[in-house]
Amino acid sequence: QVQLVESGGGLVRAGGSLRLSCTASGVIFSFYTMGWYRQAPGKERELVSTIAPNGITNFADFVKGRFSISRDDVDTAYLQMNSLEPDDTAVYYCWSQNINNRRERWGQGTQVTVSS
Repeated sequence: QVQLVESGGGLVRAGGSLRLSCTASGVIFSFYTMGWYRQAPGKERELVSTIAPNGITNFADFVKGRFSISRDDVDTAYLQMNSLEPDDTAVYYCWSQNINNRRERWGQGTQVTVSS
């Protein structure tokens, strides 16, 4: 069974950095596109970034070059967030999609809070 476990959230001041990790189990990691979504209170869940097995990345416009995404060859994807702003406060969810059957999975979410 596919399971995604996030870590690395927390409280940081504006301008600070955080690194989120997402470890996948029960999968052949190279068959999955990995990514991050976020959901702020009262708002819809929105895409932050994705990374395909071949390393091709995609970012939301609001990232503005502040965030980077990467993955290792084993089971973990990372989201490096720099120059954080209070508007980045949200629950961040790890996401995966099988490149063959397009089935999606979600992690449980990790809270990121940016104070002004």
